[in-house]
Amino acid sequence: SNLALSPSMAATVTKFLMRRPTAIFLNSARLDYDKALNFSRLSSLTELTLNNVDSISDADKIAELVNASKAEIVITKEMQVPSSALEKFGPTVKLMCEAGTGYNNIPISQARSRGIDVVNIPTYSTESVAHMVITYIMNFSAAIFQQAEMLHRGDQSNFHVFQHPIYEISGKKLGLIGGSGTIGTAVVDVALPLGMDVLISSRSGKLPSGHKYENHPRVKVVPLDELLSACDFVSINCPLNDDTRHSIGSREIRLMKPTAFLINTARGAIINE
Repeated sequence: SNLALSPSMAATVTKFLMRRPTAIFLNSARLDYDKALNFSRLSSLTELTLNNVDSISDADKIAELVNASKAEIVITKEMQVPSSALEKFGPTVKLMCEAGTGYNNIPISQARSRGIDVVNIPTYSTESVAHMVITYIMNFSAAIFQQAEMLHRGDQSNFHVFQHPIYEISGKKLGLIGGSGTIGTAVVDVALPLGMDVLISSRSGKLPSGHKYENHPRVKVVPLDELLSACDFVSINCPLNDDTRHSIGSREIRLMKPTAFLINTARGAIINE
């Protein structure tokens, strides 16, 4: 036989399902830096508290804000959440959301051990970051930075005899570290029509099954050392984690051509500066 809820129980369940979870954005000013964001959509889905600061470094303060709001959802933007703060979170917290792509600022293993899910926004800046990579490539190939600096000091000699190398990028090799991900793939989307050949480093030696460039004749998967030695431009597009931290150091840079450029639009700590 079918079980039926009593009217009072049905009302309780309906109220629970319609209840908006409590949420706190610990550093909303980091995202709303120009005071132009409209949080009404988020407020319609949650009981939202906005803490209008750029960042909080004190672990006790972070825990105090979370617990005082009885937050079920904790939102951050590029703000470090220390383990010492997370361990003081009350039992209400069920979800941590990084309002960006990188999530190395959250102690994920510790969160999972406490039954707290962690999510990010992997596609919010895909096109802009990919276009930034291509913008750097075009600037480097035309020596724009050097020419602008010369003009700034009143030196127009470059108009008569080129003082810096200038070349077309068609036929040049672009290496992507982390190139099989969302942003790396978007970089390839632009690089191929510009005539570039693309090398992608992968520990598995191949792109994920079904990847849009899996069998493309101008996209190859190679070991990292081969990529570094062969490419005219190398772009880092991988996340920062224990495996990638300081993965590019003096040994890797010595493998690169003297004329090559290294572009890092990912996390700074991937390079051992």
